[in-house]
Amino acid sequence: MQTQLSGKQVLAVGLMLFALFLGAGNMIFPPALGQAAGSNVWVAIVGFLITGVGLPLLGVTAIALTGSDLEKLASRVHPIFGIIFTFIVYLVIGPLFAIPRTATVSYEIGVTPFLSEAAKGGNLSLFLTTVVFFGITLWLAMNPSKLVDRVGKILTPILVVVLATLVIKAIITPMGEIGEPAEAYQSGAFFKGFIEGYLTMDTLASLVFGIVVIHAIKNFGIRDNKVLAKATIKAGAIAATGLALVYVSLAYIGATSINVIGQADNGAVILSGSATHLFGSIGTTILALAITFACLTTSIGLVSSCSEYFSKVFPKVSYKTFVIILSIFSMIIANVGLTQLIQISIPVLLMVYPLAIVIMFLSFLPESISGHSSVYVFALIGAALVSIVDGLAYTSLDVSALQDVLSLLPLYSQGVGWLVPSLVGAILGYIIAQLGNKQNGSNALKKAS
Repeated sequence: MQTQLSGKQVLAVGLMLFALFLGAGNMIFPPALGQAAGSNVWVAIVGFLITGVGLPLLGVTAIALTGSDLEKLASRVHPIFGIIFTFIVYLVIGPLFAIPRTATVSYEIGVTPFLSEAAKGGNLSLFLTTVVFFGITLWLAMNPSKLVDRVGKILTPILVVVLATLVIKAIITPMGEIGEPAEAYQSGAFFKGFIEGYLTMDTLASLVFGIVVIHAIKNFGIRDNKVLAKATIKAGAIAATGLALVYVSLAYIGATSINVIGQADNGAVILSGSATHLFGSIGTTILALAITFACLTTSIGLVSSCSEYFSKVFPKVSYKTFVIILSIFSMIIANVGLTQLIQISIPVLLMVYPLAIVIMFLSFLPESISGHSSVYVFALIGAALVSIVDGLAYTSLDVSALQDVLSLLPLYSQGVGWLVPSLVGAILGYIIAQLGNKQNGSNALKKAS
């Protein structure tokens, strides 16, 4: 049994975590942010890195420090809440958004550039792509094996090399000057980037990936919780550094792309257009193949993981049945298209993300505070009161009256109005817990006397 991980072992776990987070779907957001932020790109990308890189690192660390999985961590609020919240997270990073997104990104980068203008305007090509994509996903997810892991280990380095080549070329021969910021980024670019980081879904995924990292470290013979947590933090730092470099580089490509590509609907269009401009048809083809296979690997992994989870929640339904259900359902959702899928996901992420962040941060507090369920309950109530309204505001529902009231909160206009209410709620929950302890102590003394 080992007492410490070697540097090589820490690096191996860090690269594994980097590969888990570097879902091909995530790479479309930094270019889109860069193009929209324009000259404010560096301010915006800092906000993006906090939610797209920093919080996922904290999420993995939270799971490592507590030695629990997402359901156990969320059960600190209440066991029923733990089950429901975990179920919602798996739906979000699974069949509702993340799995369908792998297919739509593959279509935008791997198929669309090679279609005629007439074919691009129709839905048939997207439908046929999703049928093939999820047909392969279903086939390989039915019998998950080391094949997918091995392919992933090969594809991730290839993808990184392709992206690095694209970025280096863009730096040496820039596509154009950095443009002016869009209206949403003219003021408050930092907080706009912060909210855009939600779209990666990596903070939610980190609460699931954390247990994967723990198992990987334990496989080296590590059993001491302090050593485990320390190794997780080191591995997380390696993954975070890699992700930050990728995201900053892609944001630069987006920021310099406006003159060549024009205003794009999504980041996939920017990446594909940049590859074509910088390397011609060969660049487009290589990027298309790298992204498509990476998305396919991600899709298989997500379908397998979600099917395993849902088959545990509903033991009467087999793993293979869930693979079929999730593959077909994801195929249907994917046919709304990438841009529309992103728009649909925003309200849900605005509601769920603040709750995940609050649970995660409370887990780092001393046991004397985080050991009370009332702290979690009132902190989440404070966050939910704001985040639910924020999410509904992105739908067709009219919640302007509620928004007017909430606008009195600090930082509400910046999109993080939930922060202060959750903090106040946590303090209130702690006070209630202390009063309850005193009352229990008083009652105990009375009985003793």
